[in-house]
Amino acid sequence: QLQLVESGGGLVQPGGSLRLSCVASGFSLDYYAIGWFRQAPGKEREGVSCISSSGRSTKYADSVKGRFTISRENAKNTVYLQMNSLKPEDTAVYYCAARLRAMCVMTDEYESWGQGTQVTVSS
Repeated sequence: QLQLVESGGGLVQPGGSLRLSCVASGFSLDYYAIGWFRQAPGKEREGVSCISSSGRSTKYADSVKGRFTISRENAKNTVYLQMNSLKPEDTAVYYCAARLRAMCVMTDEYESWGQGTQVTVSS
């Protein structure tokens, strides 16, 4: 059974940093593109960043470019989202998702989803 588990969320002050992790179990991430999405209260889910199965291609939403970095460590079956210079508008539940494709997309065309981790940016 494919399972994705996110961790690393929490409460952080504006300007702070968090690193989210997405760990896969039940399958190898080697052939999966991974996306990070977020959903704030009252808003639609949006793509934040994604990474190809090889790790050579990444994409970012304009709102996080220069602040967030996605990476993957296939040996650990894990994908990370390093979030720096966090802003209150980054507050949301963050989800990772996997698709059995080489290339990633910023839309929700993914087969497997995690349960999410809450990120709250507030002073």
